[in-house]
Amino acid sequence: MRAPARDLIKLFILTGILALLLSGFALAADDEAPAEKIKINSLDELPVHSYPLDGTVTELLEKPNQMKALRKQFRADIESDLATYEITDVATLKGIYQNLALLDLAQAEYKSALDHLNRITAMEDKEAARLMGGMTTKAFIAAKDKVRGSATQKEFHAAFARELEVYLFALPYRVVQDKVKADKARAEYLSENLLMGVVQSQIEPAAKAMGGLSSDLAAAVIGIRYALDERLALNPVIVSVYGKYLDANKVEKANIWPQRELILSSEEDLEPIVVGIWDSGVDVNVFKGQMFINENEVKDGTDTDGNGFIDDINGIAYDMNGVANTDMLHPLGDQDGKLSSVFQYMQGFTDMTANVDSPEATAVRTRMKNIPPDQVGDFLTTLGFGGLYMHGTHVGGIAAKDNPFARLLVARIAFDYHPTPQAMTVETAIRMSDGYAATAQYFRDNGVRVVNMSWGWSYKEIEGSLEANGVGANAEDRAAMAKEMIGLLKDGLHRAMVDSPDILFVTAAGNSDNDVEFDVVIPSSFNLPNLMVVGALDQAGDPTGFTSGGMNVRVYANGFQVESFVPGGETMKMSGTSMASPNVCNLAAKLMARKPELKPSEVVYMIENGSDQHPDYPDILRMNGKRSGMLLIQNQE
Repeated sequence: MRAPARDLIKLFILTGILALLLSGFALAADDEAPAEKIKINSLDELPVHSYPLDGTVTELLEKPNQMKALRKQFRADIESDLATYEITDVATLKGIYQNLALLDLAQAEYKSALDHLNRITAMEDKEAARLMGGMTTKAFIAAKDKVRGSATQKEFHAAFARELEVYLFALPYRVVQDKVKADKARAEYLSENLLMGVVQSQIEPAAKAMGGLSSDLAAAVIGIRYALDERLALNPVIVSVYGKYLDANKVEKANIWPQRELILSSEEDLEPIVVGIWDSGVDVNVFKGQMFINENEVKDGTDTDGNGFIDDINGIAYDMNGVANTDMLHPLGDQDGKLSSVFQYMQGFTDMTANVDSPEATAVRTRMKNIPPDQVGDFLTTLGFGGLYMHGTHVGGIAAKDNPFARLLVARIAFDYHPTPQAMTVETAIRMSDGYAATAQYFRDNGVRVVNMSWGWSYKEIEGSLEANGVGANAEDRAAMAKEMIGLLKDGLHRAMVDSPDILFVTAAGNSDNDVEFDVVIPSSFNLPNLMVVGALDQAGDPTGFTSGGMNVRVYANGFQVESFVPGGETMKMSGTSMASPNVCNLAAKLMARKPELKPSEVVYMIENGSDQHPDYPDILRMNGKRSGMLLIQNQE
């Protein structure tokens, strides 16, 4: 199961490998596609490719001839797909051409790589990504051109630094500062040890289980080999240049969100409103006085009120297999006894990616830079667990902020935080689908008006879990199984939401910078009158580099370094569409508290019409709670 916060961790650590190497490649569609091409309407319609493996991935990385053969076949498959299929989804094309550009760089075909860059950067719809698109690669190629022959590494690095400074210092700080900070963080922690640890803990087990490499794994292996050969050595230069740029500016973006907040006072004569937190679990002790309480249940290990759930004082819970249990907060599992490390790592990771110079950031940076490869798997497990353990509580804090009338009802679902996730099965998918129906019924029975869902499922994630565990006879078999399972989950969740027309569901778009409709991500790909899909903006109201988008995204809200509670009652800043979604849920609950008879469609209308268009991105509506509150008053007059 995908939680957007977990997506963001993967984005910085694993897909950060390619992000650092290619520095923001974005791809445009081919010119007018020939009529004979097969049109692709969703990601699961594309063919799957696999590559046999003779030996281990570690051995492959050390065999130039085998790497050359892998690159050749990988390129042939990509070019065949482009020749056969009409692909109009920009995010999908972005991934395809990222891989082609990487192949060009790995084979020192710099002119071809530059041709890709010059074609694609103008097509990027996010200004920061467009301005920085391919910047380090362009500087790298320019430096190669200027220090040909017998230049020493020191001379090449000096040339690279000069070229990178020319590009970077010409960019507007207001626009690119957050991306510069994130890219600097990646350059600080990516090391040979970390990359080889990823190989050992994630790629190697998956390849062994499958008996080969999937397209995604092949891309990762090719990228890692190139990083080891060329790019890791440039990280200190990148850190230095980016740090110099940040020091030269040191002007933070203005925060537009406080002036837009709708704040309810406890002095108002309003009825409590039940808000569902459908998430990874909530520390109910953090929200004393703001928790939903089932007065008909007694905590005695039995189903006192006969509603089918045991000890559901503050809500209900399901484990990873879709079986009901009583844990309101994500169980510690194999992380029992490691909470101090969990909190330190999460705080440090968050600070590091925001360029906050804290002791925690320094500790995590040092740990990631010097970690022995055989410890990377455990480290990633703890970091992944931390994101999930804190996720629901953090979301709940945002949903209840400045609303003394909010009563949080927990609906916990389980996530797998291990590098090799548990494989989905048809039986599990059926149980989860049934659980969605039961959860929605529980919401209806207990008067829930609005539900936050900062999570989702995707076809690619299910397929990836099957690959990682070697389930299925081959790639085509796994693709068919994943399609069946996402279909079961999609049908069950869609039906549960349709059957709850008086409840407004608010969901995160996701952190994969993709189109949620094309990629078949549920529930964000649904088009329902009682659903709002939310994208993430930064503190200045500009789109974050990670936010997913598409026609289904109704509104955008603050999803960057949002402060809220974590288990135990401390606060932490976290980023992601997971944080943007409960900001919208928060506003919806406040509007409903002031006018309980509001229907979901009316709340959607007030939130959308109270929002304002981003001046540079007309499709982006920026949430404005105060204006939505004024619309409510006007409609009551």
